[in-house]
Amino acid sequence: MHAVVVRVTINDREAATQELRGEVVPAVSQAPGFVAGYWTGKEGTNSGLAMILFKSEEAASGSAERVPSVASDAVTVDDVEVREVVASA
Repeated sequence: MHAVVVRVTINDREAATQELRGEVVPAVSQAPGFVAGYWTGKEGTNSGLAMILFKSEEAASGSAERVPSVASDAVTVDDVEVREVVASA
């Protein structure tokens, strides 16, 4: 299993949350090889971090490549990386 880790700066919290719940989560959950996704924010900051799990490195890499092109003005993508999941509980 592999994870796509995405770090963003949130430019418009309300718009970003609306897009995340209405567009991003439904679309990502339909991606090939999708297992689970977690989108987080840190209260009092404009920082967001997501970890989206996929069955294979290929599926994760394909998804990671699309992140910058689908991001809206509500967020700035700071970093996208694919990591191997070495343990889970």
